[in-house]
Amino acid sequence: MQRIAINPNQIQDKQITLTSAQQHYLYRVLRLQKGDKFIAMDGMGKWWLSQLDNTNALILHQLTVETELPVDVTLMVALPKGNGFDDIVRCCTELGVNCIAPVIGDRTLLKPSSQKLERWHRIATEAAEQSERAKLPQILEPIAFNQSVVSFANCEKYICVARGDSPHLLHCLQNQENTEVVIATGAEGGWTEKEVEFALKNGFKQVSLGSRILRAVTAPIVVMSLISGVSEV
Repeated sequence: MQRIAINPNQIQDKQITLTSAQQHYLYRVLRLQKGDKFIAMDGMGKWWLSQLDNTNALILHQLTVETELPVDVTLMVALPKGNGFDDIVRCCTELGVNCIAPVIGDRTLLKPSSQKLERWHRIATEAAEQSERAKLPQILEPIAFNQSVVSFANCEKYICVARGDSPHLLHCLQNQENTEVVIATGAEGGWTEKEVEFALKNGFKQVSLGSRILRAVTAPIVVMSLISGVSEV
């Protein structure tokens, strides 16, 4: 059954006031008709079985959904060049990330515009609908690496490095009890020594993703795959 994300303020007295974009998507793109059913999701954990009624929809009943990971995951990702961050948002949303914090580091080449942030929100929404997520991940505005590092507290924090004898992230995840975790992955060329030192001084632990050198786009997806595997087995 088709799913669309709605804003909670669109609901009043078991009626959903659909936006023009939502009407176009349901009627024109999906070819649904008046009386057809679909699932409305508020992006915060609630789903409703709904029925189309011209420009609005009627809520039939609430659904029980259990598709979220038991771990609250924030990815701190140094922005890669080109459109690579689009793939990170899409794939990591499908894998269950709760928050993506794009950062501008010493080796970051991309300087995103406000239109980029709007695009990432749209990609995350589409990926959440497709993968039957109960919640939409939060996509933060890009900020400087050092500013982002000091903004996290009361959680387990890791920074991924490409070389050295750091413990594998998988081993760390298997032995941690904290249900909130922040994991940082670098841009092309990885983190600088200065960035790693700053992260370690602020409570991060240095970890590895294996003996191979991963692309900046690949690393966050590997991180989420490991967390998903550990959490759901």
